[in-house]
Amino acid sequence: MTSTSTEIIHSDLLLEMESVHVKPFTEHDKVILSSYEAVVDGIASLIGPFCEIVLHSLEDLNTSAVKIANGENTGRQVGSPITDLALKMLKDIEGSERNFSRSYFTRAKGGVLMKSITVAIRNGDNRVIGLLCVNVNLDAPFSQILNSFLPNHDAQDAASNVNFASDVEELVDQTVERTIEEINADKSVSNNTKNRQIVMELFDKGIFDIKDAINRVAERLNISKHTVYLYIRQRKTEEDQCE
Repeated sequence: MTSTSTEIIHSDLLLEMESVHVKPFTEHDKVILSSYEAVVDGIASLIGPFCEIVLHSLEDLNTSAVKIANGENTGRQVGSPITDLALKMLKDIEGSERNFSRSYFTRAKGGVLMKSITVAIRNGDNRVIGLLCVNVNLDAPFSQILNSFLPNHDAQDAASNVNFASDVEELVDQTVERTIEEINADKSVSNNTKNRQIVMELFDKGIFDIKDAINRVAERLNISKHTVYLYIRQRKTEEDQCE
């Protein structure tokens, strides 16, 4: 790339940066933005090292990158400036009713092909204060991509312990049925204490945080609500004694 073309790129970026109306952040803005730092780590953990996630703060475009995961894909680090493409995606978002850009392709340093999407982060005044950019390295070895999605040793057990219910009533019912199966399969639990153990297990799973769960559990176990409350109190007493 010639020095002239480099100057053109830099001037274009400066024009894009100047077109963004930057306002000082309030403390609430900073809290909102910092809450997305866990999202950066979460996406990176889920997808794998070939996916770069960047959290940009629009308070200072010269050092906008406030959180990066897998930055080795583009060579960026915390404190890096915003890119001209990210600013263009910001305009694309602001000119539509969406809070995310269209997916797009670009090449990072070294010619690495990336597929990306940019998500807007808004404050209480509906002003965009940050951008969450997800960049997938399409030149990563296929074996690396495949390994990120292959199940590990814990996958079978984990997959069997999730209830994908369509509503909370179904969630309660599914959890109750599964817990009944678990207790019935436990030979160390006597018939006389099964209902008590089921209620305590359901309490440990947090099912009674759901409205009307006590009524549904009582009906399914054919016991009174007062009995369910009794078992819950007993469980809470056990927890207090262990602390």
